[in-house]
Amino acid sequence: EYLTGEDGQPWRFTREQLRLVLWWYGVDATGRFVYRKGVIQRLKGWGKDPMVAVLCLVELVGPSRFSHFERRTGEPVGVPHPQAWVQVAAVSRDQTRNTMTLFPSMMSDHFRTTYQVKDGAELIRANGGRQRLEAVTSSYRALEGGRSTFVVLNETHHWIRGNNGDRMYETIDGNATKKDSRYLAITNAYLPGEDSVAERMREAYDKIVEGRAVDIGFLYDSLEAHPATPLTPEALRIVLPKIRGDAIWLKVETIIQSVLDLTLAPSRSRRMWLNQIVAEEDALYGPAQWAALLVDGATLKPGDEIVLGFDGGKTDDATALVAIRVADAVAFVLGVWQKPDGPAGDGWEVDREAVDSAVHEAFRVFAVQGFYADVALWESYISDWAAAYGEGLAVKSPGGRDAIGWDMRQSLQRVTRAHERLMRSVFDVKVHHDGDLTLRRHALNARRRTNNYGVSFGKESRESPRKVDAYAALMLAHEALHDFRVR
Repeated sequence: EYLTGEDGQPWRFTREQLRLVLWWYGVDATGRFVYRKGVIQRLKGWGKDPMVAVLCLVELVGPSRFSHFERRTGEPVGVPHPQAWVQVAAVSRDQTRNTMTLFPSMMSDHFRTTYQVKDGAELIRANGGRQRLEAVTSSYRALEGGRSTFVVLNETHHWIRGNNGDRMYETIDGNATKKDSRYLAITNAYLPGEDSVAERMREAYDKIVEGRAVDIGFLYDSLEAHPATPLTPEALRIVLPKIRGDAIWLKVETIIQSVLDLTLAPSRSRRMWLNQIVAEEDALYGPAQWAALLVDGATLKPGDEIVLGFDGGKTDDATALVAIRVADAVAFVLGVWQKPDGPAGDGWEVDREAVDSAVHEAFRVFAVQGFYADVALWESYISDWAAAYGEGLAVKSPGGRDAIGWDMRQSLQRVTRAHERLMRSVFDVKVHHDGDLTLRRHALNARRRTNNYGVSFGKESRESPRKVDAYAALMLAHEALHDFRVR
């Protein structure tokens, strides 16, 4: 009598949705919720928005909080939160509308009368204003200090640094911790390398599953096709009914037509309809390949023999200094200087003194055996570094005027061969890393660039904000390591 479905009939969960609701509201023996945060990842059109819209209305006025265990049956009994403050959060108004526009038709007349509802496009009040449900977007400062009791994070695969999605997420988590409340994210399969909130949450969950992080009460539910699923009509007719679950309104034959449309990238179809986390076709690496290189807990110690790679920018491109330890080929980022997003980046230039200090510090602390640095925009600094340290290097650059300079503009053939050596080491798991997120992001951002000599790399486009400079520095360090070993 309270909630109405899309067809005008009383709302009914599918069995799949009901299973998720039961887990999300599970409590332990003390009545405390088992999960404090959660993610529901499903294919496009599955019905994530209607499901969380129902949860929002339950959280607004329904029995959403533990009261006591029923003496006779031992079942937990719920009560409404007396001062519920429910938020639907997204990085744009259009995203919040996906959920907010569902509420008016879901609330029956009985619901409105019983709970004295006053609703608007972005704010719903109940019981004289004591309880509220609102839409919030990417003004993370406005969210700071909020007293939210339940938050839906809508389409977190779009929450990235460029739109302050990462800061929104941090603010929401802080508010939830302060009030002992919870939040639930809904997402499609994310694009690896964007460093979206969806990507961060998945990586955090994977670490819990692998035993590399403490389980903090994190519910993650995703139905994904096997990575080897072929995009053929025969395979899709078997797989799609399983991936869509109870969302029988998604028509298998219509989806197959979309997947087989040659104007659409297969990677897009896999993310959208098979709920697979896959990189673009021209990406050099996928998340699984990069994860296989991780040496958990690796640290660089004073006195370690290392080689260095450097790729420098001035304003838009990042500047990166990467070390590889000679003994085990583990890469470490010694510094990345990158233009901040938003207004803070206006007029930004790299702090050259800070970069210069980082290089001198590396030579002071570690036993540097080789150092290859791209000379573009940094010729004078590289000449100074070569004058100061070049004589002591075991291996010297073959592609510059001094022991350190390695001009990536000078020979496409040399750059391509160096890059293919790095690719082979990645594929053969002969180079490693310590899990640095910036290096990971830049490596997953790198795109395949085929030329007459083989496979080089580049950004997805000249003006793309998705940087690859730390990956370039890794390549130069790896080339120095190669030359050191074969000298």
